[in-house]
Amino acid sequence: MPGVVRKAPRMLLDKTGPLHIAPHYWLRAAPWLARFVAASRPAEVERISSALAALLRPTIEKHRRILQEIEALDLLRTNGQLVIYRDGKQLAQDDALWSLRRRHGHVIRVLERREMLELEPAVGAAYTVGVFLPNEAMVANPYRYCERLAQALAERGAAIRRDSVTALEAADGTVRGARGVQSRYQADAVVVCAGAWSMELLRPLGYRIPLESQRGYHITLRGTGIEIARPVVPADRKVFITSQEAGLRVGGTVEFAGLEAPPNPARAELLMDDLRAVFPQARLNGARSTWMGHRPCLPDSLPVIGESVRHGGLWFAFGHGHLGLTAAAVTGEALASAMRGEPPQLDLGPYSAQRFD
Repeated sequence: MPGVVRKAPRMLLDKTGPLHIAPHYWLRAAPWLARFVAASRPAEVERISSALAALLRPTIEKHRRILQEIEALDLLRTNGQLVIYRDGKQLAQDDALWSLRRRHGHVIRVLERREMLELEPAVGAAYTVGVFLPNEAMVANPYRYCERLAQALAERGAAIRRDSVTALEAADGTVRGARGVQSRYQADAVVVCAGAWSMELLRPLGYRIPLESQRGYHITLRGTGIEIARPVVPADRKVFITSQEAGLRVGGTVEFAGLEAPPNPARAELLMDDLRAVFPQARLNGARSTWMGHRPCLPDSLPVIGESVRHGGLWFAFGHGHLGLTAAAVTGEALASAMRGEPPQLDLGPYSAQRFD
């Protein structure tokens, strides 16, 4: 958003803040960050938000259709999302954000504390104002979703091969397959959908797409005594608190440290402070698990989707940032249609890799 340049230094100087860049990674991250700042110009924000809106608008219905077909519709929870603020002054700082979302069709209700507690009675006294988005949804167990989807694909004849792909094989300007640790795979078309590792495959072919990993953490706890019906998002802490099948999950933060550095336990531990701030009565001594993942992020917050103009038989579907699961159904359907030569359901122009040439 416009104004990110003013907010970023304060975040970076706060060791407990939601944004962290490892000391060894500053020089590596600097060019990406410069592009990110450039993308916060008002005209760029309008362009980017329109492209994101087109990608995300059909999301819930696309997921609903898939989940119904694979007999896992119970994973979709459609109780909306609650963003909470300490006071009206803090809410006013996000006026531009909510105005942008309204322009793109979001239903937004501002709630006083009494109304907020009718939705989520456990929210702590520090938060007095809420913004409720009734049309948002969540998946209660992303892992079970992937398992069931893979099973359903196999039942329909798809062959799922487990291997580590080490290179794309190209000749005469055409990608003809991939080389893995266990075997070589010939193909009429190859889709690079390797998340934050996608450029490890594309860089040897001469691509210079500015993909970066924004490492994120989550902690999942059991036996907290807290029941919530929807994601609760404390705006000042930039985390999402959700009730998953595995337990109460606190996820968030952004860490720039690359693909190779080990997880930073201190970053994960900060999420416990976020949980205490929002739900001070939560019991925190139960079983818990910690996870770190790589979000594949491009500096304009848009993914790369579509056909390569430099290599025949090569297609892209990566860089969805913090919205990978969210945008997966729309991306997959749009790409499949394009590969079959069908009329596009989604204009893939805004997501072309050429924008970085």
